[in-house]
Amino acid sequence: MAFSKSFPRTSDKSVYPTWEEITLSAQEEKEQEVTARKENIQKMKECIEDAETIMRDKGLKPFQTDMVNMAISLFEKRASHEIYYKENKAKEKFDEKFRL
Repeated sequence: MAFSKSFPRTSDKSVYPTWEEITLSAQEEKEQEVTARKENIQKMKECIEDAETIMRDKGLKPFQTDMVNMAISLFEKRASHEIYYKENKAKEKFDEKFRL
């Protein structure tokens, strides 16, 4: 199912915006998913390293499950979701289409 998002487009003729629907092609959607995946993997690695550092600095015992749970908590706060990338790509297409 293709990703689509609607954006308001203002005009001089009306005070109310016209809503324009922008749909990503399958290729554009896949590119955004790949970008999100790569960044999320990098972020998870950073979160694991940060969790190890926090546990070491606080003198906590380095149990792997505790470290992974802490890394997951950090990751959830930092992770960018695929939808963010898709929405940005749709906004980019909208801006190009209507020259904003």
